[in-house]
Amino acid sequence: MFWKFDLNTTSHVDKLLDKEDVTLHELMDEDDILQECKAQNRKLLDFLCQQHCMEELVNLITHEPPVDMDEKVRFKYPNTACELLTSDVPQINDKLGGDETLLNILYDFLDHEPPLNPLLASFFSKTIGNLIARKTEQVIAFLRRKDKFISLVLKHIDTSAMMDLLLRLISCVEPATLRQEVLNWLNEAKIIQRLVELIHSSQDEDRQSNASQTLCDIIRLSRDQSNQLQDIPEPDPLLTALESQECVEQLLKNMFDGEQTENCIVNGTQVLLTLLETRRSGVEGLMDSYTQGFERSYTVNSSILHGIEPRLKDFHQLLLSPPKKTAILTTIGVLEEPLGNARLHGSRLIAALLHTNTPSINQELCRLSTMNLLLDLFFKYTWNNFLHFQVELSIAAILSHSVQEGRTITNDPESREEVLNGNVATENLETPETNTENIMVTHLFQKCCLVQRILDAWEANDKIQAEGGMRRGNMGHLTRIANAVVQNMEKGPMQTQISEFIKELPEDCRGRWESFVEETLTETNRRNTVDLVSTHHLHSSSEDEDIESAFPNELSLQQAFSEYQIQQMTANFVDQFGFNDEEFADQDDNINAPFDRIAEINFNIDADDDSPNASLFEACCSERIQQFDDNEEEEDIWEEKEITYATQVKSRTRFGASQTSESSSKSDLENGDHDGSVDSEEEEETEQQPPPSSANTTKNNISEQKDSDSSEEGGFSSRWWISRETGGVLEISKECRWMVLLVFWGSLWNVFGMSGDAEN
Repeated sequence: MFWKFDLNTTSHVDKLLDKEDVTLHELMDEDDILQECKAQNRKLLDFLCQQHCMEELVNLITHEPPVDMDEKVRFKYPNTACELLTSDVPQINDKLGGDETLLNILYDFLDHEPPLNPLLASFFSKTIGNLIARKTEQVIAFLRRKDKFISLVLKHIDTSAMMDLLLRLISCVEPATLRQEVLNWLNEAKIIQRLVELIHSSQDEDRQSNASQTLCDIIRLSRDQSNQLQDIPEPDPLLTALESQECVEQLLKNMFDGEQTENCIVNGTQVLLTLLETRRSGVEGLMDSYTQGFERSYTVNSSILHGIEPRLKDFHQLLLSPPKKTAILTTIGVLEEPLGNARLHGSRLIAALLHTNTPSINQELCRLSTMNLLLDLFFKYTWNNFLHFQVELSIAAILSHSVQEGRTITNDPESREEVLNGNVATENLETPETNTENIMVTHLFQKCCLVQRILDAWEANDKIQAEGGMRRGNMGHLTRIANAVVQNMEKGPMQTQISEFIKELPEDCRGRWESFVEETLTETNRRNTVDLVSTHHLHSSSEDEDIESAFPNELSLQQAFSEYQIQQMTANFVDQFGFNDEEFADQDDNINAPFDRIAEINFNIDADDDSPNASLFEACCSERIQQFDDNEEEEDIWEEKEITYATQVKSRTRFGASQTSESSSKSDLENGDHDGSVDSEEEEETEQQPPPSSANTTKNNISEQKDSDSSEEGGFSSRWWISRETGGVLEISKECRWMVLLVFWGSLWNVFGMSGDAEN
């Protein structure tokens, strides 16, 4: 019974608070203190919001705990203090955000010499970030009064928590007018320029990496918020500073002037790649692509391209001679000269620049023969799929972008100036009337000899495999490159130009290419597109076909699952999916709840009329089910009728076959059994029996006629046969079916009713 259990819900925290000398540490030792705080326990909040308690909580998250403490419990109290301060309770937020003494204790944490304790720094950043979101005006005003705030944050930028704090200042400030003031304040402090200065070979790796990541996040956040808040008259000053030509040139200067290190080049290139992003991928981009029909796209500012163009020779030189790296051991052996992360990021930048389809950059890349160098690396590092993918992207960009290129080959100064001024947007330019060629396509087929290289690499791989060697790791990407050439030659913006280059190949090379496309490439594509699981059945069965047709194809399943994944949570999500609170309500409120659920079950079955089993089903129905006759008089179901019982005796053979006695066979015939379950031997025995008397025959005929009539009226047989192991068979007439139904529904009532009582 309930009184056997201790159902006292009084928290132990309340008992401690009743003590006069209770301390903060005693309360923090309780496991449910956070739960009580978030539940806004009045006595607890009054205790915590006392001045000395708040100061102690802030000191716990900003000062190192004693070193001699056990490491398992050393940061227990600081962690609990941080959770209490960021529990999002209005009373605590008001006390912490409105008391400048407490804010000064928090701010003094930044005055420590680097490096900061990363755990305490995360507590500090989380607490300040919560105040920025909840007590925005008070905290922003306090921070703006601190002249050294930006300098101290950048001083500790090697700690990732400081990077998070900067991003909170940019993204968590509301309303929009106050956010614009914060952005102007950060811009006046030249935070972008100071972050760019940290990406330098003289700085340690953590500072460079965090500064680079901060700049990348600022670019993405600023672009997203600019798209969402398009009615703001002022542009984002931080994004404007980052996209300026001066900022890009300073970043490239830090990367290539002086000592070149891989870490500096990689971090700087990541910022440039973010500036060159034209489409955003990820959860938000995926949702937008499904809901709006296109991805979230941005235009590349021409000032970025103007800043990069003079430094293309440095990236070309980087691909030739990267920073020295020691040999590394791989699964295929020792690699004496690794490709390196610097060259990989250089190839990513080249691919991104080619996708902008900027005429001046394309001409400079042709002059430097950078694509030829990338192809050399593609065939040299046969196991670096990261590099292979970037080369494939570069070739795809060259073959697919041609309209803007054609406007500049005519050496028209006005057209060239129109392209370079403003943003790069290929779709906004009109196709030139004159038929001009794409210099990058010409460079790719004539100078880089793309077709010859594909054929030579394929034949070399076939030779290696014929000798028992391993298939090269770049063959998959090489297949995709060959398919791209074939597809753009058949239909593409530069279809005519590519076809001319193929025709101009030497006769031997052209024959090899045609044979390769018609035979080798076609067979490779066929093998690559073969089903992983065979759809052919080992045996043919109409039942298997029915099951197969009941399920949608694979693409439909993938589409349905994708749409399910990207659906947004809305206010009426519970009404559309799953259960609601009413289904878990007290069953006493509605005793018919279980039967209401039964009524909601949908038994509709969509049958395929063309199913192979349709004809068989119709034949069975015509044999088993007798048609209704509306002309016959309806029988009174309450009329008293005789209930007859038939006894059937079966004898078991040693092989398990049952034989029916003559009396049972005779009884079956007398009772009009039409089941067709009597075997041939029983039928022969029945034929040999003498015919029954005329009186019995008349009586049985009348009984058969009544049973037949009732069967036709009900649409199914009026007799229910209940077989038992003893051989007895019970025959129930139609009138008893009402009793059986009452018993059946009574059983259902007991099941659902008792289950409801158990739940209650």
